[in-house]
Amino acid sequence: MSDRIARGVAAGHITETYFRWASPHARPGARVATSVGDIEITELTEVDPERLTDTDAARAGFRSAQGLRTSLSRHRGRTWRLTLTHLGHTPAPPDEVELTEDRRARIQTRLARLDAGTPRGPWTRALLEALAHQPAGPAEIATAQARPVARVKTDLWRLREEGLVTLTDGVARLTGLARAYLRRPADQ
Repeated sequence: MSDRIARGVAAGHITETYFRWASPHARPGARVATSVGDIEITELTEVDPERLTDTDAARAGFRSAQGLRTSLSRHRGRTWRLTLTHLGHTPAPPDEVELTEDRRARIQTRLARLDAGTPRGPWTRALLEALAHQPAGPAEIATAQARPVARVKTDLWRLREEGLVTLTDGVARLTGLARAYLRRPADQ
């Protein structure tokens, strides 16, 4: 989420945003850590960009529906409206997390599903281990992996959805949950 959107949500004049994706890359209930506090996605709806109104555009921080449509036209995919709520700053989770075997197994299953969903094969553990050594922004990670920044952002979003990564001030860091998960080898 851009700083412009995050600041607008925190100020109360932006209540939704629009993205173009082939399939949704977010889900209702997801929380995004930003420099102005956490923002929750309360609703996700596919919309027809030609039916967007000036009122819709104003809720997204645009002057007109045409300006919003022009911004969306720079991207491909279906158009999704994300309704946003500012939650404020939430306390950071404890640095040390005790991970039960059941929870470890659930994380392993979800990460295996993410790994299987890409043609490049297993990527989740490698990215988590890289972030354990050095927190980095999406552009730095993209350069290191020789991948497009947009794809890296999607990877980070997916790991954030699992509660394993935070992205604050443009830097991805592991959560206590991710550090607890990495304390044991991948095969255990």
